[in-house]
Amino acid sequence: MIGSTWLLLSTAALVAAQRNPSISYISKDVVADIGGTAELKCSVQFAGDFPVMWIKKALNYGRNNVQKDVLISTNSILLARESRFALRHDPESDTYTLQISDIQDTDQATYECRCQINLQTSISGTAVLSVRLPPVISDNSTRSVIVQQNERRVVLSCYATGFPPPEITWRRDNNALLPTGSAIFRGNVLVIHNIKKEDRGIYYCVASNGVSKGSKRNVAVEVEFPPVITVPRPKVNQALQYDMDLECLVEAYPAPRMTWLKDDLVLNDNQHNKMSTFTSTDQTTDSNLRVLSIERKQYGGYVCRASNKLGVAEARVELTESYSPVCPPACIGNGAGSLVFSGAVAVVACLLAAVATVLTARR
Repeated sequence: MIGSTWLLLSTAALVAAQRNPSISYISKDVVADIGGTAELKCSVQFAGDFPVMWIKKALNYGRNNVQKDVLISTNSILLARESRFALRHDPESDTYTLQISDIQDTDQATYECRCQINLQTSISGTAVLSVRLPPVISDNSTRSVIVQQNERRVVLSCYATGFPPPEITWRRDNNALLPTGSAIFRGNVLVIHNIKKEDRGIYYCVASNGVSKGSKRNVAVEVEFPPVITVPRPKVNQALQYDMDLECLVEAYPAPRMTWLKDDLVLNDNQHNKMSTFTSTDQTTDSNLRVLSIERKQYGGYVCRASNKLGVAEARVELTESYSPVCPPACIGNGAGSLVFSGAVAVVACLLAAVATVLTARR
């Protein structure tokens, strides 16, 4: 009887000694905020004297990866000299808890719980620690483009890093409609088909993932197009010996070269003409020709010509004779050759001109 009992106990001890360790529990993947705290738990049954380790796995950067796995702890001993790391061991459940406080983005990794049985054999489980990171728009995103009008396809791209993966949306300045026909477009790539000059302007690429306020980049779209001329007053009248302004408004990009002509001759600044050009925006130019102390030979048709690398546009302005001075600019002195009125004389001149205009209209 005693012999049988001893045999049973020996057999049970032998079976227990031969029972291999197993991981009964390991934390699911954990998501933490920057500055927060995360806990990773690993329970190992029948670990006995086998070492149980927490290991931070190296990130896989490809063939040139020089990083190595980092051994954080073995059994209840914390090996990593990092004040933010702590280790707890519960002998009853054989649970090893790795706590990481003041989470940093560098803590994002795969953590392995490993029980080493011998040199060739081990059991392990892994838990992924992900850290919520605000979006950062990548350098390979579009910053600006310069294209020509009617180009068939223009691509604007925007990519961002962060966790959770950011969502990309596109908008236009002042909430104007996008070329797609909507105010918002979702996706990394915005394609503009058959681009028009009206499509030029500032586009916004916005990356958001619920962490912080997100990230935004301005994308400038510049559309090159040939000049388009608008003449506010195609026909103007002025009396002899008075000045008169001829004006044309030009839309063009790149900025146009402005020229005024009369009788197919290019005009220059002299005692008869004075030209000025004002650029209000990158695409809008106001060109003005002041005809000084008008002589009879200066009446007739004037041509405003605008040119850039994409084309040439012309518009005609007719200067005809009036028997009454038109104010302004007749009532304002403008330099040599102009009849200068000042004070009360200027006021009287303009009043007389107004009266003459009324009488003419009544007739």
